Amino acid sequence: MKYCVVFITAPRGPEPKRLAKMLLNKKLCACVNIVNSLDSFFWWKSKIDSAREALLILKTKRSLLERLIKEVKAIHSYSVCEIVALPLVGGNPDYFKWIQESC
Repeated sequence: MKYCVVFITAPRGPEPKRLAKMLLNKKLCACVNIVNSLDSFFWWKSKIDSAREALLILKTKRSLLERLIKEVKAIHSYSVCEIVALPLVGGNPDYFKWIQESC
């Protein structure tokens, strides 16, 4: 399958919408869902830390992933931002056609 779902975390506030609009305007994804209420706990600089974040869920073509990562890293506020892609192994063919036509 040539499509994937990409997860990106960002601080709550204006940054998630700014990332979503930039990626959509550049046709690097077909859709972005933003989940605004996320409490994250993680290792950072040898200790457990936490942050109140938003989660962006993107649907895109795997062929666009490298460019998408580059664009996000260029404007993301985190020095090490989460960008994780998972391949889509099946689903609604009409939805996949829409992704193909949208980006």
